[in-house]
Formats: sequence, structure tokens, C-alpha cells
Amino acid sequence: MRAICEREGSVVSAKPTLHDVADAAGVSIKTVSNVINDRPKVGPATRERVKRIIEELGYRPNLSARGLRSGRTGVIGLVVPTLRERYFSELANDIIRAAAVRGLRVMVEQTGGSRDEEIAALSGGTLRFIDGLLFSPAALGQADADLLRTEEPLVLLGERIFGGPTDHVTMHNISSARAAVEHLLACGRTRIALIGAGSGPDDEASSASLRERGYLQALRAAGIPEDPALIVRGDAWRRATGVDATQRLRDAGTAFDAVFALNDTMALGALRALSEEGLRVPEDVMLVGFDNIDDSRFSLPSLTSVDPGRREIAERAVDMLIERIDEKGEPRPARTVKADFRLVYRETTGFRNDDWKTDTDI
Repeated sequence: MRAICEREGSVVSAKPTLHDVADAAGVSIKTVSNVINDRPKVGPATRERVKRIIEELGYRPNLSARGLRSGRTGVIGLVVPTLRERYFSELANDIIRAAAVRGLRVMVEQTGGSRDEEIAALSGGTLRFIDGLLFSPAALGQADADLLRTEEPLVLLGERIFGGPTDHVTMHNISSARAAVEHLLACGRTRIALIGAGSGPDDEASSASLRERGYLQALRAAGIPEDPALIVRGDAWRRATGVDATQRLRDAGTAFDAVFALNDTMALGALRALSEEGLRVPEDVMLVGFDNIDDSRFSLPSLTSVDPGRREIAERAVDMLIERIDEKGEPRPARTVKADFRLVYRETTGFRNDDWKTDTDI
């Protein structure tokens, strides 16, 4: 029988998945998992029906789904949207380091932010024979939370899905962004532009919308009215977005004395554009980024940035995944952890910081 290729409202891989078996058998994913692992929690008739569907669809669970009865692989998977974005490449590095200390290796897959690729990764994808998965989605959203009920242990990263069925390690996006803008306000700046990606703070939860909310909260608390002319959004989290947004502000004649960019990559683009416009940083325009990527230490002037606790995120995620892999008996409820953040003051807001001289061994 040909594998199920379409579901209402979405398209999945032609390769049969655990979700396909559950749909065809009219049971839950947990029931299918119990049948695959030969657990005594399924009635005889249901067990036979699930086995028949598995055979008809040609579904083949990976070794981790079978509990790796012959022993674990010592390998975990990491799925990220793209390694081109420095935050994700540095996050991958931190996760690989944290896993190595704990005796594990990491297989990394990038999805390009494709919904189909993210669904495929959750159902096995190219990451086979792993003990568990760290997953950072870009396309899947809150309505897709049930897709996180995977065969192998899974820990969610990022801001696309909250309150789902898995452990989740994320950051304080709103309060850290608010702290960044409050720093600019404390430096006497009142015309603070925001450079971001996405369509605004009323979208479903995303890093862009959450950080924009923090920006707006800081302005309101300071009694400064929101000025839509100061908010410029682009499509991608890249340097070109920062360049374009800065030029759009200048072309429109919008007065601004500071910029908060929703990530360091866009901030570095804005820094280039400000220089080309003949504006001095920090004298004419102050600038703050987000992520504290390594490049922020080496820009000229060096970039003040929010450090969202990336290394803590990596270590906590690996530890929580190991706990899930080692879990015996009834699983504990899903947990959400937020890493601590700090603001790293550098030259773009008038602070001397020689951390560029320090080898961080990235």
C-alpha cells in the first residue's frame, strides 16, 4: 500500500511516519509507540490493527524508536533553520561542546526554515539512529504543537511553540529587549529606531515579535509615544536588512538618535550604513544588537549587545535531553526553562570594552 502523502491542511514526506500509522489506525501516536516497543498497554485487537497498518504502509521505525535494545548510539541530533546565521552556528558549537563533555556526539541538520523539512526532521529525516533530538523550528508554529510528539526524546529550542508536549529551553526575549532599550533611554536617547524582521508584535510568538514587545514596553514605561515611522521591518535576519532599514529611515527623513536591532547581524549592517551616511556611532546614533555573537566584539566600534544566555541554553538543553533519554517509567510533565540574560556594554553606546582581546575559544 502506498504511504499516505497528504493530510488535511499539510503535506508530509512520502516516507511513512509514526503520525501516518496513527492516523490510518485511528489511534494515538502513544499507542503506536507502545505497539512498536511491545509494551503491555494495548488491547489485542488494537495491537493487531496497528501491526497490520505498519505492514501495509511499510513503516520502519528507527533504532531509537525501538529503545536501542542493543545499546544507545551516543549520538543526539540538532535541527536548526540555517547555519549561515551566526547565532545558530554559535549555538551549534556550544551544543557540540556541551555534548562532548557529557560523552555524546551531535549530528546537525539545517532545514532552511522549510515547513516540509521541519516535519521530515521530526519524523526521522536524515537523522537516523540517534538517541534524542534538539529541535529549533522556524516554520512550524503554535498550531503544530502535536507534531512534537515524536518517537525519540525531544527538547524544543526557540520561540515558535509554547506550552507544547516537550521540554523547552528558550530565552527572556521581552525583558532582555526591554533592558536594551532602557539602556539607550538611560543614555539620553529618545528617538530610538527598531530594525527587525517579521510583521510585528501581534503575530504569534516569535523572537521578532517578542523583542518588539519589549521595545514598546520600554518606551511606554518612559512615557515616550510609539512612532510607527521608527519601526522598520525586513524579511531576513541578515546584514542587508540592517543596511536597507537604515537607508529607508534616512530616505524618509525620519529623525533618530539610536537604533535597536533585533539581532547582531542586522545591527552590523546598520553600523555599515550609518558610517556610509556620515553618522558617527555613538556620538550621533547609538546602536544596540541582540545575540552577542562573536562578531560583535570585533566590529569598529564594537557592538553593545544582549547576551541571551546562549551557552546556558546549550547546556540546559543537552542535560534535559539526557534526562529524557535516561527516563524510566511514566514520563514527567513537560518543563520550560529560560536562560538568564545580560547586556554587554561596548563602544556603540559609549563604553570601552576590550573583550575583543580575549580568546573565547569558539
